[in-house]
Amino acid sequence: MKSYIIIGLGRFGSEVARRLCQLGCEVLAVDTDSELVQAISDDVTHAVVADARDKSVLRALGAASFDCAVVAIGDSLADSVLATMNLKELGVPRVVCKAHDETHRQVLKKLGADQIVIPEQEQAYRLARSLSSQNVLDYIELSEDYGIIDLPTPESWVGKDLKGLNIRAKLGINILAIKKEQQITVSPAADHVICKGDILVILGDTAALKAVQKL
Repeated sequence: MKSYIIIGLGRFGSEVARRLCQLGCEVLAVDTDSELVQAISDDVTHAVVADARDKSVLRALGAASFDCAVVAIGDSLADSVLATMNLKELGVPRVVCKAHDETHRQVLKKLGADQIVIPEQEQAYRLARSLSSQNVLDYIELSEDYGIIDLPTPESWVGKDLKGLNIRAKLGINILAIKKEQQITVSPAADHVICKGDILVILGDTAALKAVQKL
């Protein structure tokens, strides 16, 4: 079981903490606001009122023993910087930080943050990509060359199984999952028959994803 310490329980931090716990991870949620800590206490493994700006506090919480720390203090640059610096100095293996703008991101990068996200910017980018791509319901960029899309089943694929379609060999894409109403089939078998109304979760490079949208 992977363990995470989430620092900052605003909307972003709380959502990350809850999602991780739902996925079966051990989660310690931390904030200086007792009301925010109380609100999430039933949804995570542990929730405590503590100040991550104080390295001794993080040491007492055992921060270094967690697999990953998420610094979700996006509004205060100073607080975010101090928390990130403390976590890196304590030797947390992976530190993921929320930034509120590009300047904030650059500062966190210099401190050695392993991953930096700007939620509003990333959501806007994903929306723009999905809106500009024909039929695409959602888009997740993995790198400059690879991504994942949610795509309605092409009419020509309805009633056929994955083995017969030979999608990977012909198009260079992988079907990660198939969604139908409230159900999802992860890593569908070769004999899985695609039905009308299915939503396909597809992994591929940019060229392959553009090609499949034209089917």
